[in-house]
Amino acid sequence: MQINRLLEMVYILFEKKKITASELADYFEVSQRTIYRDVESLSAAGIPVYAEKGKGGGIRLLDNYVIKKSLLSEKEQVNLLASLQGMNVLNGPEVDPVLRKLATLFEKKDADWIEVDFSHWGGDSDEREKFNVLKNAILEKNRIAFDYFSATGEKTGRTIEPLKLLFKGQSWYVYGFCLSKEALRFFKVSRIRQLRQLSEAFSRTLPEGPVFEKPEISASQIRLILRIDASMAFRIYDEFDPAAITKNQDGSFVVASRLPEDGWVYGYILSYGDAAEVLEPQWLREAIKKKLEDGLKKYL
Repeated sequence: MQINRLLEMVYILFEKKKITASELADYFEVSQRTIYRDVESLSAAGIPVYAEKGKGGGIRLLDNYVIKKSLLSEKEQVNLLASLQGMNVLNGPEVDPVLRKLATLFEKKDADWIEVDFSHWGGDSDEREKFNVLKNAILEKNRIAFDYFSATGEKTGRTIEPLKLLFKGQSWYVYGFCLSKEALRFFKVSRIRQLRQLSEAFSRTLPEGPVFEKPEISASQIRLILRIDASMAFRIYDEFDPAAITKNQDGSFVVASRLPEDGWVYGYILSYGDAAEVLEPQWLREAIKKKLEDGLKKYL
């Protein structure tokens, strides 16, 4: 513990320039005598820290003292801080002290370059906590249990060994070994309820290679052509490759793309309301027409 306290003390002195022994004692929850012994240990190690007694006194570092940092170039320092900031997004309190210390050491004040909130707009603290549970379970190799709702609304209880958190197609997934199915599966995070981390540990490791190329997530795809109104431009460029988009003279768009051939595609097309029209294939156009007619009957 002493070496950690000594290192922390040096960084505090870098930040504050001067601090009293009483303040350091309160911060580290030790006696002032211990703090003065630490000052002596730092001095003996060649770090120019000294104590000034009397009014206005305190513990300080020699002016212009800088820890040797030439082992890393300027670019390497920036890249290291950027990487740590990215880790800080996922790991929070565990990484923040290291990030703060290195930013001070490298004399960089602009390390805070990214912020991520995993919840959707309007999401509450319980939803954000879901990602903390998933992260901890993956890192600590503990099983998790939850209620899961399928695309058709069927609820099942699942226990899995979580291996990885992934983002694809504007959705988050947790990838892991499902004990009830005895196979690796993807679970859409937004469909998970009553999530809890269990005390049951597991030793399973993540398979090599990109997991989204595995057959569990794949489905046959269809090539479709949509005409979409100009009012939906904000969605079109978010959701389709620009090479698949043709803009018409009236401001509308024609989009040619490939999408999974399952129940999801109907909901996706209908999410555009009356702003989208299926041009091809004909069978999908007829299927969407029937769904709209059936929906209209509910309002007659």
